[in-house]
Amino acid sequence: MDYYRSIFLVLFFISLISCSEGKDEVDQPLIMIEKKMTFRGADLSAYPQIASRNLNFLNHNSDVEDFLSILKKSGVNIIRLKLWVNPTDRVASLSEVEDFSTHIRSKGYQIWLTLHYSDTWADPGHQEKPKAWQNISYEQLKDSVREYTKKVVATLRPEIIQIGNEINNGFLFPDGNLHSNEIQCIELLQIASEAVRQTNAASKIMIHYAGHSGSNSFFQKMANVDYDFIGLSYYPIWHGKDLNTLAGRMNELSNSFGKQLLIAETAYPFTLGWNDYTNNIVGLESQIILPDFPPTGLGQANFFKALYTKILEVEDGIGICYWGGELVAFDGPTSQNGSPWENQALFDFTLKSLPILKEFNPQK
Repeated sequence: MDYYRSIFLVLFFISLISCSEGKDEVDQPLIMIEKKMTFRGADLSAYPQIASRNLNFLNHNSDVEDFLSILKKSGVNIIRLKLWVNPTDRVASLSEVEDFSTHIRSKGYQIWLTLHYSDTWADPGHQEKPKAWQNISYEQLKDSVREYTKKVVATLRPEIIQIGNEINNGFLFPDGNLHSNEIQCIELLQIASEAVRQTNAASKIMIHYAGHSGSNSFFQKMANVDYDFIGLSYYPIWHGKDLNTLAGRMNELSNSFGKQLLIAETAYPFTLGWNDYTNNIVGLESQIILPDFPPTGLGQANFFKALYTKILEVEDGIGICYWGGELVAFDGPTSQNGSPWENQALFDFTLKSLPILKEFNPQK
């Protein structure tokens, strides 16, 4: 780490000098360090539905270009996809994810799969069992988790697989509630992990936690689960606005548990405005980091650069994934059921590439 800190300091002062020479601010890296990011991801779970709207996305030259090609040329090398067990429609189903994964691989991307173990969204407050598993015994649930996980891994063979999504409080409630049924929660995670290892040893297993507060005690409970990566969600609106505090916690986790670490989800607004009538997740100045990262294209890019750099400063920090980058206002300007993330996407309201895309691989 002393070597990287020395490189960091030298290049930081060089960057300060070069910034004074009047080069376009958007193209200036906030900080450059020698280490490279292994996984540079974007969660594109909603893209199959958005693609059906035949939108014209624009590259940095304002030319129409294939959406996935724009991201690939920008340095994105892995696509994160959610998977639901038996959704009410084809969205996030195994058949949709399989088709999209085949297309993604043809474009040269790796696959990062998020098993929600639910028929709908799973997060710290919602970990509902799939409907088909709700009235079965615990022994039957273990068999279901094992066989389902094997089937998914055999079908998709992902480079990264999360066994659960944001499982701060466990998953598959109530059987896998970490607080009321800790032994069962750990056993279910062990079964899922074993199923991955037995089916495709090359898949790296991630345990995903939302935020960083309380993460130390959570990962202590994961000591008997076989996994490779620690994944954290980080959104300033929910997880605090101090990147130094986040960086300190990432270092603690890496040092304490000997795991490689990734930011599995993050996003930031390029505007506080809106492009449809759907209420946005972020729309107030109190929800973002001011004055460091204003809600502009450059502010969004600099937030991402700063977070990217914090990860690289962690000895075992190897990856980042941007969430909702595809979630433009796809349903039209008056839709009340459109995108609550369009002001945090990777494309502006004209569907042109934003400066943040230049920061996915600043060292290329």
